Amino acid sequence: MMARRVADIDYVLERSDARRTADIVIERDGKVQVRVPRHLPDERVDELIETKRLWIYKALAEWRDLNATRVIRSYRNGEGFLYLGRSYRLSLVSGQDEPLALRDGRFHLRRDLVEGGSMADAQAAFHDFYSARGRERLTKRVAYFAPKVGIPPGGITVADLGNRWATNTATGRLRFHWKCLMAPPTIIDYIVVHELCHTHHRDHTDAFWNEVDKVLPDWQERKAWLRQHGAAMEI
Repeated sequence: MMARRVADIDYVLERSDARRTADIVIERDGKVQVRVPRHLPDERVDELIETKRLWIYKALAEWRDLNATRVIRSYRNGEGFLYLGRSYRLSLVSGQDEPLALRDGRFHLRRDLVEGGSMADAQAAFHDFYSARGRERLTKRVAYFAPKVGIPPGGITVADLGNRWATNTATGRLRFHWKCLMAPPTIIDYIVVHELCHTHHRDHTDAFWNEVDKVLPDWQERKAWLRQHGAAMEI
């Protein structure tokens, strides 16, 4: 990937041998990413930016509006943390073996993880919780939806993917952000189907969305929910 600029628009250029068409996306951190076939000349990429200038301005304005609702959570009693679309209150506890547990309708976090003043250990406890639950749930949902998309179920990875919810690698392995586990089950299913369909179509063409539509006819509503509420899925 390479950082480039056209007039007043900064963007990140990503070239790929697997792509046949070009597209522009606004990442979750507000960066403009342009994904193109490897052979497309730089001049053509700049022309694409110019033709999509008004769309980029509008998309960035929408991103700023949506991220005005970004939630910064603190690790204190009563704070709410999301899991599968529900908010669970946090309780700081002593004498608990595991760093973090979900029971009796609350997240129970070991008090010693936050008493030192550093949030790194508390964040790691939540990362590990979401990752473990994610591997279990996402493996099952991939196994359920893969035949509907027309492919065999494969292995998955749950990790920190930065500004992406999920990726489908060139080898067909699916990678999911641990933050997906904060979303409601219907939205997690949308992310799963979205990535599975990229096995057939690497780009977001009409053919790709037609594949998604065959499995999830209400994908547009699910996609809109993720765009609107994704900023709140932070810890």
